[in-house]
Amino acid sequence: MPVAAPRTVAKPKTQHPKLYKVLLLNDDFTPREFVVTVLKAEFRMSADQAQRVMITAHRRGLCVVAVFQRDVAETKAARATDAARDKGYPLLFAVEPET
Repeated sequence: MPVAAPRTVAKPKTQHPKLYKVLLLNDDFTPREFVVTVLKAEFRMSADQAQRVMITAHRRGLCVVAVFQRDVAETKAARATDAARDKGYPLLFAVEPET
């Protein structure tokens, strides 16, 4: 009786979803305390983390807040920006693909 050769099973390669950065853009009008509050609420940062992100954006003009899948990044950026608009502040969060 002939022995059957083992068959090689090709596994399809799964692609991971592309990630997107949420950016905090600096402005000179939104109070720092409010920026920290938004970062803590929307991105679940500690007070120290939020303070560091806010200061980095202030000094450099922008700062990467977090990296998510596209839909999550866009939702969080929109909610954070809307929270600022509701209070009358020009604070802006943007989304761009991670390179």
